[in-house]
Amino acid sequence: MLTSPTRRRRAATILSLTAVLALGATMAEARPGGGSGGMGSRGSRTYAPPAATTTAPSTAAPIQRSQTQPGMNNPGMNPAAAQRPRFGGGFMAGLLGAGLLGALLGGGFFGGLGGIASFIGLMLQVGLLVLLVAFAVRWFRRRQGTPAAAGHARSTLDGNGPGGSMNLGGGGAPLGGMGRGPAAVQPVQARPVQIGPGDFQSFEIALNGVQEAYGREDVASLRNLATPEMAGYFIEELRANEAKGVVNRISDVKLLQGDLSESWGEGNAEYATVAMRYAIKDVTLDRRTNRVVETGEPEAVELWTFVRERGGRWILSAIQQGR
Repeated sequence: MLTSPTRRRRAATILSLTAVLALGATMAEARPGGGSGGMGSRGSRTYAPPAATTTAPSTAAPIQRSQTQPGMNNPGMNPAAAQRPRFGGGFMAGLLGAGLLGALLGGGFFGGLGGIASFIGLMLQVGLLVLLVAFAVRWFRRRQGTPAAAGHARSTLDGNGPGGSMNLGGGGAPLGGMGRGPAAVQPVQARPVQIGPGDFQSFEIALNGVQEAYGREDVASLRNLATPEMAGYFIEELRANEAKGVVNRISDVKLLQGDLSESWGEGNAEYATVAMRYAIKDVTLDRRTNRVVETGEPEAVELWTFVRERGGRWILSAIQQGR
């Protein structure tokens, strides 16, 4: 039988190994956003997969952390429908509850009914509510099945109309003018954005700048190079490293291959998603002893989305891991 000191030593060894394995799991791919799968915002395309490219031919990891709410900016989804109150919700439940409570107390909707009359009054109220609900449901279904709604559903975002306006799929006039009935709420209007050599150079500079600032734990530079949302995620990661007693040192970042996945404009904002394969020296060190805790992969494939105001400077708005 093992002695008590032997048991303690074995338990301590097991705990140490467990801690090392857990730390290694959390530190793997410790570069900015390396272990998140996908984070940030891509405007109306936040939850839509980026187009495949030669650099990233497989589907990118989906966005898992974002301040953009699903369904509100998702292409093809009607944001007004997500907010529209459904018929028969709290209002009708409140009426029914009031009728039941009134009947139990001898009142009811019509008041003055007591004893057996309250039960009869309750039945009349329930029957009236059923008729009202059935009538309302039929009325809403008829409205939703009108030809006008079907015509709006066939509209496309081609961005080729005058001024980038939205045209009907059948070649009709641009929406937004005078027409019959209220216009249906459309997805966010997108327009094409041309990306040139100067833009690609800006993307490469941003790649190096973000990685190096992250390795230096330079919060001010990260806030200058990324959106407030992305900078916030980076700061969370840096604080988590500090709490673990480690620091992520990044150096020798070199873009090996890159190509454009997609580019588009929404309102005054312009977006570009770029697939990039790059070399990187990614080492996680113990803050106190400077001992190497984890070494990341020498290469990475990621899709970075950048955003800018028209004619402004590109900043990082999302990172997705290539698969």
